[in-house]
Amino acid sequence: MPVVCFGIGIGIGIHIRIRGVHRSMAQHPPVLFTAVRTEDGRLRDLLVEDGRIAAYDPPEPPAGASTVDARGALALPSPVDAHIHPDKTTWGGPWLSREPAHSLRDLIEGDVRARSRIPAPVAERAGALMDQAVARGTRAWRAHVDVAPVHGLSGVHGVRAAADARAELLDVQIVAFPQLGLVSRPGTAELLDRALSEGADILGGLDPLGVDGDLDGPLDFLFETALRRAVPLDIHLHDGGPAGLRQVAEIARRTVAAGLSGQVTLSHVFCLAELAGAELERTADLLAGAGIALTTCALGADPVLPTGALTRRGVLVAAGSDGVRDAWSPFGDADMIHRAHLLAYRTDARTDAELDACYHVVAHGGAALLGLPASRLAVGDPADFVLLSAGSLPEAVVDRPLPRLVVRAGRVVARDGRLV
Repeated sequence: MPVVCFGIGIGIGIHIRIRGVHRSMAQHPPVLFTAVRTEDGRLRDLLVEDGRIAAYDPPEPPAGASTVDARGALALPSPVDAHIHPDKTTWGGPWLSREPAHSLRDLIEGDVRARSRIPAPVAERAGALMDQAVARGTRAWRAHVDVAPVHGLSGVHGVRAAADARAELLDVQIVAFPQLGLVSRPGTAELLDRALSEGADILGGLDPLGVDGDLDGPLDFLFETALRRAVPLDIHLHDGGPAGLRQVAEIARRTVAAGLSGQVTLSHVFCLAELAGAELERTADLLAGAGIALTTCALGADPVLPTGALTRRGVLVAAGSDGVRDAWSPFGDADMIHRAHLLAYRTDARTDAELDACYHVVAHGGAALLGLPASRLAVGDPADFVLLSAGSLPEAVVDRPLPRLVVRAGRVVARDGRLV
């Protein structure tokens, strides 16, 4: 059953929480956005009513409608950040000097040490990053939050508090994520199970072989718990080579056997970036057949998924920021328009179609992964869009302009990079 709660934020409304997504049901007066540039290059007037696209070029606005002059700005569907770690961020706080790291384990242990030097609580830091993301146009997050004996559930509670305070601005799904390991860290499994009752919506996993050194133990727990608690899975998979592919194949097998098609995501999946030709096609067909989605982040020197080859075989692919200004990296800004640019750059996108496809991964792939209604700016779609100074979608991906206006459920919620 949906959980219905009355919330006070920007306006008063009803929020329905469905699989971790808060969808605003608040009623607002109609708004007519004039001189909006659509993706086909035309200038049109766009009418929004009850949080949805109601009409294009209406003969006259309805009574009580307000008017917003878009001044020829390009309208694009709002992007989605399908993989972010807000509990780790130092956003809005003092500079954190990072430690050198030469392996995944170095990064994990360095992160634990750094947490003790970050004075601000999770809710404050995560909330500051959410505000930044909204101001840059993002409509939703899938937030991975560390769960381990050393952290307890403080991260889950903090991110949930920040998300609930912004429920009319940003939809947030929380993944309970065993960053330090699962079976190799006694007490973690019990905390993950508790997290699903205390604010988390999705069960996370991490490199069964590379981190826990055990393929079956972690996957037994993850799939059994997902079935018992009726929650989706999102598993980080950094392992490359045959070990990575072995885990992909086993997760696909278990997904089909458990009847969890459409409920399992693999994040990063660096081993797939090593494939080409027939081997890549076979693996893509395996994932598509199992209904497993993928996320990629286009980070630094890390491998990037071949998004075009995967989506052509029917695999759902989304993108995310991963860590933003945390102990792992000083980089990141939670700007998913910028992330579409990085994805295009890293995949050597050149043609308009290739550049368009990178934005579609960020906007439509992310929305589909999170179970959000599509926002393609068609009549009846949610009025979640950004207005940018660009002549076309490919130009916007390359130039990554700051949104002039961010529109959420038909209301202007940010202007020129700042919340209003």
